[in-house]
Order: sequence, then C-alpha cells, then structure tokens
Amino acid sequence: MSMLNFFRRPRNLTSADSAKERLQILLSHERTDRSSPEYLPMLQRDILEVIQRYMRVGDEGVDIKLERGEELSTLEINIELPGKSGAEARGAA
Repeated sequence: MSMLNFFRRPRNLTSADSAKERLQILLSHERTDRSSPEYLPMLQRDILEVIQRYMRVGDEGVDIKLERGEELSTLEINIELPGKSGAEARGAA
C-alpha cells in the first residue's frame, strides 16, 4: 500500500504549512550566515569589551578564528593576557 501512496499527489498545503516551511528555510539560511566571517569582527569587539572590564587588553591581543567542517565548526579564541601588574591595576579601578 505504501508503494501506491508514492504515486499519489501530495496533499494540499495550507497557508500555515507554507508559511512554516518558508520560515524554516529562512531560519536555516540565517543560522548559516551567523557564522560567516562578517560576524567575527563584531564578536571580537564584544569579547574584547567584556575582557576589558576586568583587565587591560589591547585590540591586537585578541585573535578569533572560525574553522568550518562538514559536521563540526570550531571557534578558536586566543587572548594575550597582561602580567600580574596589569590585572591588578584594572581590578583596583
């Protein structure tokens, strides 16, 4: 019986079903774009702002790399932290 169902016309989609399908496609594209290289400078700036609340770190002290694979994406963040005196100076402020 399932073989006969294969040749049947699909049921009519309601407008809600169509809207749901379009939204799923849109969200899928948005998630893909979120990890794109244009996103990294904003991420780097935000991370730097948070770190600077606690210690002095220059813009050149943060390096962010995104590696995308078929099944796994890796976000690598390297931050050059100041010596002990730099951390204490910021904490005292």
